Amino acid sequence: MSDLYQEILISRETPFINKIAKVAAYVVTAFFLFTGFLFMNIIFLIAGAVMAVCCYIFLPRLDVEYEYLYVNGELDVDAIYSKQKRKRIASYDMAELEILAPSTSHALDSYLNQQGTKVRDFTSRAPQTQSYTLVFSKEGKRDIIKVELNDTILGDIRRIAPRKVNAF
Repeated sequence: MSDLYQEILISRETPFINKIAKVAAYVVTAFFLFTGFLFMNIIFLIAGAVMAVCCYIFLPRLDVEYEYLYVNGELDVDAIYSKQKRKRIASYDMAELEILAPSTSHALDSYLNQQGTKVRDFTSRAPQTQSYTLVFSKEGKRDIIKVELNDTILGDIRRIAPRKVNAF
């Protein structure tokens, strides 16, 4: 039996609003620290220190890359923040797959229109890329994810579960 191992790295495009938020956070932090040191005001120094900690903790999460690791019917999705921190987001087994289809397919309408269904988007969000939607059912809960898969992974999923792969 041959094992299939595939890694795909997807860089999410940073929205313009996130870039503005980063610059604004740095400017406000610098303002508080500069004003605190200039006038020896403890309130501004504390506010600047709090802003610096918030910038250190939260701003790296604005730059995200996703790494898909597909090994023998299991798909693991990791998020890489600012090319420094890695976090396992989810792990899916293809035995629990209900349907796989292109994200624009009408075969997904009945799944996406259900009340309380949450869709997790692990794509680059670039308009020219082909993304696929996978619906998993585990213990009565549905997980719907959007990913950008290559032909090798699609072929293996089609081999494992041919009736669950919708090409249109």
